[in-house]
Amino acid sequence: MTCAACANSLETFLSELDGVDSVKINYADQSANISFRKDLISEDVLNDAASKIGYGLILGTAQKQVEQTEYIEEERLNTLKKKLIIALTLTTPIFVISMILNNSIAYANEISLVLSIPVLFYSGNEFFINAYKRIRHGQMNMDTLVALSTGIAFLYSLFNTVYPEFLISRGLEPHVYFESAVVIISLILLGRYLEERAKSKTSSSIKNLIKLQPSVVTIFRNGEETEVPVEEVITGDLVIIKPGGRIPVDGKIKKGETYVDESMITGEPIPVFKTKKDQVFTGTINGNGTLRVLATGVGNDTLLSQIIEMVRNAQAEKPKVQKIADKIASVFVPVVILIAIFSAAIWYFVGPQPELTHAVSVLVTVLIIACPCALGLATPTALMAGIGNGAEQGILIRNADSLESLQKSNILVLDKTGTITEGKPRLKEIIWAGNVPEEDKVYYKNVFLSIEKESEHPLGKAIISGFLKDLKNPEVFEIENSQNVPGKGMVADCKGSKYVIGNLKMMDDHDAFTNDPIIKAKHIEYERRAGTKVYMAKGQEVLCFAVIEDMVKPGVKETIKQLRKEGIEAEMLTGDNEVTAKAVAREVGIEHYKANLLPSDKGKTIKELQSRNFKVAMAGDGINDAEALALADTGIAMGTGTDIAIDSAGIILMKGDLSKVLQAVKLSRNASKTIKQNLFWAFIYNIIAIPIAAGVLYPFTGWLLSPMIAGAAMAFSSVSVVLNSLFLRNKR
Repeated sequence: MTCAACANSLETFLSELDGVDSVKINYADQSANISFRKDLISEDVLNDAASKIGYGLILGTAQKQVEQTEYIEEERLNTLKKKLIIALTLTTPIFVISMILNNSIAYANEISLVLSIPVLFYSGNEFFINAYKRIRHGQMNMDTLVALSTGIAFLYSLFNTVYPEFLISRGLEPHVYFESAVVIISLILLGRYLEERAKSKTSSSIKNLIKLQPSVVTIFRNGEETEVPVEEVITGDLVIIKPGGRIPVDGKIKKGETYVDESMITGEPIPVFKTKKDQVFTGTINGNGTLRVLATGVGNDTLLSQIIEMVRNAQAEKPKVQKIADKIASVFVPVVILIAIFSAAIWYFVGPQPELTHAVSVLVTVLIIACPCALGLATPTALMAGIGNGAEQGILIRNADSLESLQKSNILVLDKTGTITEGKPRLKEIIWAGNVPEEDKVYYKNVFLSIEKESEHPLGKAIISGFLKDLKNPEVFEIENSQNVPGKGMVADCKGSKYVIGNLKMMDDHDAFTNDPIIKAKHIEYERRAGTKVYMAKGQEVLCFAVIEDMVKPGVKETIKQLRKEGIEAEMLTGDNEVTAKAVAREVGIEHYKANLLPSDKGKTIKELQSRNFKVAMAGDGINDAEALALADTGIAMGTGTDIAIDSAGIILMKGDLSKVLQAVKLSRNASKTIKQNLFWAFIYNIIAIPIAAGVLYPFTGWLLSPMIAGAAMAFSSVSVVLNSLFLRNKR
């Protein structure tokens, strides 16, 4: 599909077929959601019907659809690029011969004719093919107008090149308009190539989500292990998941224990301990243990599939300001054609002599001057300029919708981990018991470091990294009898003494008491603050605890303060616990927050805010933010986050710097203003130019616009739009 009108045409056409209950076409990700009765119509019949008006349905499993779609899109983009290069290469000499040399060289018309044939019938062939297929079924779009204007201009010029005597004998100059035809094709191809390139990236979020599910799964069936495609797994199968592998189904653990990275669901960077009877989800990553999982959700019933569907629906619901030109095509195109035919008829039946020449000239002039080049370029050129400006500031603008909507935002919803905080657990400090001598602390740090090197816990890396930075000459002691206790901590012997490291449950299990007043006081303090506490005891005496914290990014508090001055309030949504959420919100000056949220909860919150007439901007960085980013009026992703979050958002802050949101708001205001100016002048141009082309001034001035001037005016309107967009590059 090349425009929103294409999606509407296909939706209407398929909806009228017997056996089809409903059709929902998503232009953004080039997908179709069709509900039909299999006893009345098949997928193949639907595909055959779509092909009649120039489309094809990609059938099969989700994974195969992704693979085939990516291949088709890549081929489409490469073909468009090749056609564009050929068109621009051949259009340049034609334009020079006609507009600069004024056809003064020998065989100028013949050279232009030869050069224009590949431009129209190779580079521009899809305009004619699509227009023909639409007209056969009583439909029109921008391709119809492009094909008619360029086709008539070419045929008129071809006639005047082959048989110039026809007009000369009637005292008229046999003008040719090859340059008008090829310039139109080249400019529209340029706009289409830019749009196609942006559109392929828009849909990649859903493709990447689908790829999170492994294509091959190991299951235990009929008493033996066997590998099967993921599509063949059924509810009740026993799935075997090896260390480091992605979990392919939703299910409950029947055997094994491990740490699972669930950041795609919760957004939290610390893996969660899982053991028998615990729930696991598709797309999450298994840690260091082998699991046997009873499948309870497969195919479309998994949490991942629900996230994919929610993201797809969210993208489909968003209005696309850059498709304004296509939305009016159903009215604009037939109206222009009727005006051209009506004007030609008036000139033929009641106009001065030579009637036929004037009629043909007016017909060609109206179609050329009304060609929607400026409309087609208004948004892509402003978008390119805005992207260039934003890129220089570390802000990537991905679509015109986000440019327009960000300036209207009055609330910014923020994910916590990776957006407000750095998203990486770090060792913040060590709290020592009051009876630990200062000279012994370095020794105990080395003991702590040495034991953690034996640990399998994800937090161990943060502790090790922190100690290596803190200790001037770190020592790694020999550790004996180390024992990991999943979900709690570990026990080990070092230099003849027994040490216990872990959480409070681990301390209780080994009768290690936290009676020291400093330890007690700091423990109570950190209960109200963000952070995870890891205790170390020697025998039954707690020596210290390490505070592991996901640190708040520099400048976040000031950014939220400045946003409030701009009339934009902030709200925080997180999958983390209430205590941590409250502490972080207090630290950065956010009054409203919600904790313990699943991805769907974030999406519901966005919808609830929108129902209260808020214009919502959402900033996030994880897979769990994808639905909320797509649902928000403006999605803002941290460039340091996941590809799926980035693909679901319209704006990306390249370095994950939240302070760039303020600059993005200003850029949004400038870019939106430029797009509106471009569209305004493009519409005004047509409103003024079409009546003049039809000859409305002739009775008063005796002057009739020639197709050549019409072509130049059309080109000028496009150039003026491009120049106005370029001014955006220097605005801050």
